[in-house]
Amino acid sequence: MAEQGPWFYCLKHHTVETRDGCAERHRLGPYATREEAEHALQSVADREQKLSAEDRAWEGD
Repeated sequence: MAEQGPWFYCLKHHTVETRDGCAERHRLGPYATREEAEHALQSVADREQKLSAEDRAWEGD
């Protein structure tokens, strides 16, 4: 039987885990699919870039 989510990305081990993985402080998530968790770092970088651009626009830069 295939494992089911939710899925997490472990920052300590750089792997995708289920709920039974590392402590919460070491991971990102939860994600609905394993694939979303595999791309967690890129998602965070994309979101940070978007928010930084919004901040610059708000501050008038």
